[in-house]
Amino acid sequence: MYLVEGKLLLPVELRCVNHTASTNKRILATSARDTPKMPLMPENNPLDSVLERVERLLVRYEELKRTNDLLVSQVETLTQERDSLKSRLQAARSRIDGLLDRLPLDIKDGA
Repeated sequence: MYLVEGKLLLPVELRCVNHTASTNKRILATSARDTPKMPLMPENNPLDSVLERVERLLVRYEELKRTNDLLVSQVETLTQERDSLKSRLQAARSRIDGLLDRLPLDIKDGA
């Protein structure tokens, strides 16, 4: 805060903020060069947005590739497990058929 003629003032420049309501000649006489200007926003370069999208797509591609590799590994594991179970089932059926062949004929016919 600033002290001017015994009064406290805010540390901001208000002369261009509400100049139409002011009766101060100094404020009313401000020129265009005294008017505060907003800094210009940098123009959005279309290449920047394309680059950002490409980078996101590359990240997504890598994620999908890792997921696909994991799924391929799981499919291979499940295929091996299925083949093993099929083999065990076939062996069990062979043993059952062998046991049925050893049964006496009267038990086989249900008599």
